[in-house]
Amino acid sequence: MKELGEIRHDWTLAEIKAIMGQPFNDLLFQAHTVHRMHFDPNEVQVSTLVNIKSGGCAEDCAYCSQSARYDTGLEKQKMMAVQEVLDKAMQAKAKGSTRLCMGAAWRNPNKKDFPVVLEMVKVVRDLGMETCMTLGMLDDEQVKQLKEAGLDYYNHNLDTSEAYYDKVITTRSFQDRLDTIDKVQQAGINVCSGGIIGMGEQHKDRAELLRTFANMAHHPGSVPINLLVPIEGTPLEAMRGKTDAFEFIRVIATARLLMPKSYVRLSAGRMELNDQAQAMCFFAGANSIFYGDKLLTTDNPEADHDQQLFAKLGLNMQAQVKAQRDNH
Repeated sequence: MKELGEIRHDWTLAEIKAIMGQPFNDLLFQAHTVHRMHFDPNEVQVSTLVNIKSGGCAEDCAYCSQSARYDTGLEKQKMMAVQEVLDKAMQAKAKGSTRLCMGAAWRNPNKKDFPVVLEMVKVVRDLGMETCMTLGMLDDEQVKQLKEAGLDYYNHNLDTSEAYYDKVITTRSFQDRLDTIDKVQQAGINVCSGGIIGMGEQHKDRAELLRTFANMAHHPGSVPINLLVPIEGTPLEAMRGKTDAFEFIRVIATARLLMPKSYVRLSAGRMELNDQAQAMCFFAGANSIFYGDKLLTTDNPEADHDQQLFAKLGLNMQAQVKAQRDNH
């Protein structure tokens, strides 16, 4: 390993496996040291996720309750109205969120609904919040229109390593995901991209996933690390409890070391972690969370509980972003 905290894009798999596999205290000490180089260690960025269109997705992601291929009891719902999204954004901002992440269960956006998506971006930005969308694969024109609407972040998770990918998803390739991320970055939109831990992947797959992010020409601005929430009716429903908290924390710490300036977000699966494990995640370099009682379709800690945890740890929520951005 070269100088601690150095921004690099040339990591080897052997280096990353060595980092992730070192004694736990050494790993946490290094990660926290790097975290302090670039961030206030007692500040957490808070995002809220809104499901603007749920169910009926054509993809076969093995973890997802929204796939039309699985019987998970989820009812398909039509697209939200812009005013409903605006109302949710105002509620989220009042509770301290600085970013609204809007997700739609699509393989790729359809022409009929896309103008509504663009309007959602505009109204949420006008509140002075950062905007993030996750809509599946995009074509060049859609990326251009999202940029013109002022989108701050586009979420497109890689989920797992390229080697393990087809064990989880077969309806689109790993390269398809990389291509979408590349289009978004080329347009000057920040990327939010992460993965899911606990789907049956091996230690080397977690290292390889992080290596993919760390060796991008531009590290993702946000890296959400999810702990699998096994959902009844999906192919991964029997995977509950297969990954312990310490392994999850190792991934958080390694992500911080590889991508020193990225926000590392605790995402799905926080209900599986107790307060002590979450505190260790924050120490290891996590500095962003999803706030609210739902993440698309899975449970998330109530906002009040998060506020209590922050108070115990002396953590502050990041101040609201200013509406006047450089590119707007």
